Amino acid sequence: MVRIPEIRLSSGGKPMPRIGMGTAAYPFSSSEAMRAAILRSIELGYRHFDTAALYQSEEPLGAAIADALRAGAIRSRDELFITSKLWCSDAHPHLVLPALRRTLRNLQLEYLDLYLVHWPVRTRPGKYELPPAKEDLLPIDTSAVWRAMEECHALGLTKSIGVSNFSSKKLETLLSIAEIPPVVNQVEVNPLWQQQKLREFCVAKGVQVCAYSPLGAKGTHWGQNWVMDCGVLKDIAAAKGKTLAQICLRWVFEQGDCVLVKSFDEVRMVENLDILDWELSEEEKHKIGQIPQRKGFPGLDFVSDDGPYKSTAELWDGEI
Repeated sequence: MVRIPEIRLSSGGKPMPRIGMGTAAYPFSSSEAMRAAILRSIELGYRHFDTAALYQSEEPLGAAIADALRAGAIRSRDELFITSKLWCSDAHPHLVLPALRRTLRNLQLEYLDLYLVHWPVRTRPGKYELPPAKEDLLPIDTSAVWRAMEECHALGLTKSIGVSNFSSKKLETLLSIAEIPPVVNQVEVNPLWQQQKLREFCVAKGVQVCAYSPLGAKGTHWGQNWVMDCGVLKDIAAAKGKTLAQICLRWVFEQGDCVLVKSFDEVRMVENLDILDWELSEEEKHKIGQIPQRKGFPGLDFVSDDGPYKSTAELWDGEI
């Protein structure tokens, strides 16, 4: 079983494993196959799991944790680091605490290790869907929502709180009003979207970057398979005797980020952990640093002429 390096968040407490298992499988669904894959990943050494109200993966993750406890794969829930997220339709101050309580029921847990505001976006209550209907997009009262997140923390229902998909500007605004600062910003990071400005800002402010889509993605809401088709990465992988995916994951890991992998295939689950006992050379890192940048998920689903963000430039504050 692999032992994954950990990093201590600015909030203190339990350290966060730097390789986590993501559970978003689009189209979102709950399945026994997901439950079985998560249980197997625990047996292989994964201890950090990322879910969200949107993903419909909270229930199978909770069932897999219960399975792991019964099977003796872990001695207690405290061995795991569990993250979930507040969806946009619950980003209303009076709905934050009920949403977290519902998440905990789904997971069969008493607390989360980390609870994130999923997007700097609010939608009309009651729908968990991507894309949201354009007419449902509303401005978010970040200050009021964050106060509700702080209440969740004060109640002990989550050990830490953070955000996802926040630009440097939005994060700076939040830091200026927060009594409890966000400890994590979970964002898209991979060799084709390196996020240098945002990452430097987060490091300076003590906010841990957690990288999703480290291999890019391909689907309805994403660009083409740009990362996995990248010639520079293919050449480095061939010369290194590693898979292209391992090159991407190692590159993110060497930046100091937490990296979220996602595969329910056992061979790939093992490969995704095999990035800890080797390094990229300076020349290889330089080549990766020269790759032209293009964001896989620009967030067009949250842009509307009649909504709070009229363009992707407004959504990301020019960081695109």
